[in-house]
Amino acid sequence: MSTKSYSPRLGEKYKKEVVPALVKKFGYTSVMEAPKLEKISLNRGVNGAVNDKKLVDIALEEMSSIAGQKAVATMSKKDISNFKLRKSMPIGARVTLRGEKMYEFLDRLISVALPRVRDFKGISEKSFDGRGNYTLGVTEQIIFPEIDIDKVNRITGFDITFVTSANTDEEAYELLKELGMPFKDIKK
Repeated sequence: MSTKSYSPRLGEKYKKEVVPALVKKFGYTSVMEAPKLEKISLNRGVNGAVNDKKLVDIALEEMSSIAGQKAVATMSKKDISNFKLRKSMPIGARVTLRGEKMYEFLDRLISVALPRVRDFKGISEKSFDGRGNYTLGVTEQIIFPEIDIDKVNRITGFDITFVTSANTDEEAYELLKELGMPFKDIKK
């Protein structure tokens, strides 16, 4: 009886295809130099959370079902009297994915969610931060199949940040492109 452990499809692709391609393109001396995806962070601010606490609970529930991992509430850091905001009030939701869950989420994002975006022509490659991290803004949470459209009372978006071990934006771009991220093809 063999106990073969489960491994995500994109995790296998990274090891078998992406690393050799990056080593060849950038001329690394070791496969350990190749950049890797360290984590994916999902972050969502909730508009109107000050007046209605249920909105944060709904956001937490939606983020948890999208990520497949429990979301936590983000708290305000200071008092802002003009917005009736007090320190440590819940104002958003966030999830950080690593390992298998990270690759599973990325696979669902690339193969299911992004193609469901209306008039989708690819994602912009201008959202790199200069240190090899990429942030993608999703305008509607209903592109994910885990969200039941009938139960959604408000369409909101959130940010997805891909944190890589790459030193430059070019290396991070190639890493994400090799993993299957559908960047726009802009002829330079």
